[in-house]
Amino acid sequence: MPVAEAGPEAASPPDPQTLLRSREYLVLLVLAALIGVPVSAAAFGFLALVGELQPLIYTDLPKSLGFDGTPPWWPLPLLAVGGLLAGLTIQYLPGHGGHEPTAGFKAAGAPTPIELPGIFFAALATLCFAAVLGPESPLLALGGGLGAGAVRMVKRNPPEQVSAVLGAAGSFAAVSSLLGSPLLGAFLLMEASGLGGPMMALVLVPGLLAAGIGALIFVGLGNWTGLGTYSLALHDVPEATHPTAAEFVWALVIGLSAAVMGVGIRWLAVRLKTQVEQRRVPATVLMGLVVAGLAIAYAEGTDKEATDVLYSGQAALDPLLTHSAAYSVGALLLLVLCKSLAYCASLSSFRGGPIFPAMFVGAAGGILFSHLPGLSLVAGFAMGIGAMSAAMLRLPLVSVLLATLLIGSQGLTVMPLVIVAVVVSYVATARLTPPPAPEAGQEPGPRRQ
Repeated sequence: MPVAEAGPEAASPPDPQTLLRSREYLVLLVLAALIGVPVSAAAFGFLALVGELQPLIYTDLPKSLGFDGTPPWWPLPLLAVGGLLAGLTIQYLPGHGGHEPTAGFKAAGAPTPIELPGIFFAALATLCFAAVLGPESPLLALGGGLGAGAVRMVKRNPPEQVSAVLGAAGSFAAVSSLLGSPLLGAFLLMEASGLGGPMMALVLVPGLLAAGIGALIFVGLGNWTGLGTYSLALHDVPEATHPTAAEFVWALVIGLSAAVMGVGIRWLAVRLKTQVEQRRVPATVLMGLVVAGLAIAYAEGTDKEATDVLYSGQAALDPLLTHSAAYSVGALLLLVLCKSLAYCASLSSFRGGPIFPAMFVGAAGGILFSHLPGLSLVAGFAMGIGAMSAAMLRLPLVSVLLATLLIGSQGLTVMPLVIVAVVVSYVATARLTPPPAPEAGQEPGPRRQ
């Protein structure tokens, strides 16, 4: 896609409508569609591999070693090995394992081919051995790298803009079904990358096309293999009641609470990260043991499954809502505390995405608040997800969509409450987060009043 040259006498920028009608743009759309097929198939294969290895390591392996079930202490060696493998990968393979999760969710450029193995193995060690991070960031990186790499295989030295757009299309295809909707994945990438202006549609349409095709591939492969689509979904959501004045007050409380917790999680994770980076491999093993210890403490203190604390929480959201009545106030408090601390430890050392743990912590917190007068279960659940997502991702539009689209037809009923909780959380997070330290040679900015 042509771009205007820089400089005072540069030509006027290209007209989006002219580009949209051009032959080159049609070729770009065809390439995006073709890239969506293998990239989404690769993403499905990655999620299928993780889905098979998680129960193999956590459930089948202890049984094959002669245990009657999974011993309470089993997460300790599990996460120690995962920390060792992740630490070695981050330390020694090119690319440092991909996206640094303490930085939040940010769309970055496509990784180079030499960086893809490190991203793959770091994500595999994180997800399979039950660290508290999700698959979305590795999938975006792997999809973008495969998409950009496919362009280079077809044409040597392709234009930078073409590689960027088709790399983004690969990322769209990789997460096309993970969040429950190709449209939600598109909003996620659009808001995270800051796309805007008249050129937004030209960049977004190839990605949407790749995402739509990717979602079809996920559905087809899920039906053919019997493995499902690995899509975020809830079943049997209780009926939501119309918002009340009391629930709007609770939206303020939940938004502020999520902001405080999100800022605290990030603050602790960043400080742990500085220590981990000094001795990457042993420190990552230690953080894995911390996650395991928190999961064991939660299981022993509540008689619930340690898997409530382990893993990203993507698969645990549905049973958490379905069986919410079985969780006492004390169990929910301990779950929020242990999951948040495990999230901190995982952010500081492992590699993965921050979205699903944030959603799970918010959901558990929202259910906890619903035990108090004036707040219904579905409203608390949805507001908790939206507010915590906004605090950790700092993407308010995506946070509203994550919370409302997840609960299906009930989402429209609670959307006004979710919007209030998300806006409060987003603004409060910005107020509570200290400004970045000025770089050397720069004057510090004005103090915030």
